[in-house]
Amino acid sequence: MASTACLCQLTLSGPPCTVYWYTNEIGNEFNRETMTYLRPHLLEDALQWMATKRPLVMAGCTDIYPTTQAPSLDGPLLDITALEGLRGITMADGWRRFGAATTWDDVLQADLPPSYRMLKQAAREIGAVQIQVSGTIGGNLCTASPAADSVPCLMALDAEVELASVGSSRRLPLAEFLTGPRQTALRPDELLVAIHVPSHAEAGLSGFAKLGARRYLVISIAMAAVRLVVEDGRIADAAVSIGACAPVAVRQTGLESRLVGSRLAEIDALAVEAMPMIADSLSPIDDVRASAGYRRMAAAELAWRRIRSLCGEAA
Repeated sequence: MASTACLCQLTLSGPPCTVYWYTNEIGNEFNRETMTYLRPHLLEDALQWMATKRPLVMAGCTDIYPTTQAPSLDGPLLDITALEGLRGITMADGWRRFGAATTWDDVLQADLPPSYRMLKQAAREIGAVQIQVSGTIGGNLCTASPAADSVPCLMALDAEVELASVGSSRRLPLAEFLTGPRQTALRPDELLVAIHVPSHAEAGLSGFAKLGARRYLVISIAMAAVRLVVEDGRIADAAVSIGACAPVAVRQTGLESRLVGSRLAEIDALAVEAMPMIADSLSPIDDVRASAGYRRMAAAELAWRRIRSLCGEAA
């Protein structure tokens, strides 16, 4: 099998962007297949392509073949890894901004408050090191897997997503962005450009726990993210989110309300009341990894262990 590749420079509003056309020749039969690939430097160029070409968006590409379930990527393909401002973590106007192309290794290396410890713990669970240095926070959200490790953590941080299109942008709470398994509120011409966390959600301590069939490189059976703010021996604020036990991760608002005001010294007495609240709020499925009933019990146990551990740490 022989193949040839033609290369040209496409100049849009910024620096030249490279588009490759690939032509394959198989045996004696000439088969011309064209695939376009764009790696722009300016966001407006990427958004223009989104509006006119509806490309497949690529960043870390760690989940692209399982997501597309196609034997080949025929294009058009939009590589966002060179876009200015899409990678990195910054703080401005009371919000911490994570560029959508920020990698999990970037998150692990960043100097973040203790409230982000759960996100770092989740980042260590996202594949092997090779995945962590390539996979991106935006890609994890756009894949929209019910078992995405980052989602419960970001929900417990009251995260919002920023979506951009030609001439406009909008922000959505993460819970509204994720609409179902592998489904999001992203429009065909929109690009997820950033995740924003408000400063009020950066208070307190946090922790993440995940249950799988083995220690690493595993899809979650259940997971829990917890953030607690403790003042004068009482829980002043609480955020609890469960993943892999419903079509999307679930904030435990009823439990959170019950926890607020509770004294740390009396937290163990709440377990009998709290764990059924967690289990009853979930709608897991039966699959090869676990039964629905087991998932409910496991999620409640994981969440309560995190709550108890954080209370002990804050005491």
